Amino acid sequence: MTQPSHSASFSFEPFVPRRLLRGGHAQTLAGNYLPRKNFLPEPEERIFSVEDGVQVLCHCHWQALPENRPTLLIVHGLEGSSLSQYVIGTGSKAWQAGMNVVRMNMRNCGGTDTLTPTLYHSGLSGDVAAVLQTIAAEKQLTRVAAAGFSMGGNLVLKMAGDWGAGAPAFLKAVAAVSPAADLGPSADAMHLRANRIYEWKFLLSLMRRYRRKAALFPEIYREVSHWPKSIRDFDDIITARYCGFSGAEDYYTQAAASRVIDRISVPTLVIHAKDDPFIRLTPETRNKIAANSRITFLETEHGGHCAFLANPNGYDGRWAERQIILFFRSIGLVHAE
Repeated sequence: MTQPSHSASFSFEPFVPRRLLRGGHAQTLAGNYLPRKNFLPEPEERIFSVEDGVQVLCHCHWQALPENRPTLLIVHGLEGSSLSQYVIGTGSKAWQAGMNVVRMNMRNCGGTDTLTPTLYHSGLSGDVAAVLQTIAAEKQLTRVAAAGFSMGGNLVLKMAGDWGAGAPAFLKAVAAVSPAADLGPSADAMHLRANRIYEWKFLLSLMRRYRRKAALFPEIYREVSHWPKSIRDFDDIITARYCGFSGAEDYYTQAAASRVIDRISVPTLVIHAKDDPFIRLTPETRNKIAANSRITFLETEHGGHCAFLANPNGYDGRWAERQIILFFRSIGLVHAE
């Protein structure tokens, strides 16, 4: 059963999990590994400066007369990239709906370690804002939306919350799928026995990245005192140390979208599955979401993490990606077919 809130003007489609993929782990793993078709044209590769000495790579797909079209910027999750399956899938659906599409790599991601001496983390919503402001100015865009998955979901929600009532006029909507809006509880859930396979996958990738950064910038990064045993441990000895936080808990508090989600002032869609293996939304955050009339919250019994695989009846069965486009139609950002 899909539980909506603040969705009177949004005719969502109930989520029914694909046969044999009912559980959260099955959905999560299948959603990550099952390939999908890419309907995007060849991109324009652009490098954007987001602060002094820091650049990020984006893949841009422009419709004819892009200033007359709505634009969607998509942000990936932890250790993902502009090539992540859900980014390609959402971008393809947005493109087919007539939108310009910008697939953003966060700092160091997508093979861009040389573009910045810094690490990336879940609080860098300013990077997303900088890219949005640049493309809006350069292309004279007046209708822009941002969508994010997992860590990317936290980033776009935090950006909208940080802007609050002062959000730029071009920002028309935000969408977040499986957002890590409560970073601390979600990091701790990753350490549960049932989730250790995910935690070790992330830790191995994060440590490989850290060693690449240390090789590129040995004057900044030092050998760690011990191999981190959890995501929280990694954030305590590496993220916090090199990104200006006093420790993991300080990082989780400052970087979490939950801190500012009540200030979001643009139409926003949040999609979350109750059986997501490791993303947790606290009662306090749920109350903030429920109290904000600008947020439509879709919570499903099943769907896993960034998966939401339904039967492919008339479309590819990527339910969450489809709901994003339907939500944009419901607010008039995208015209109905």
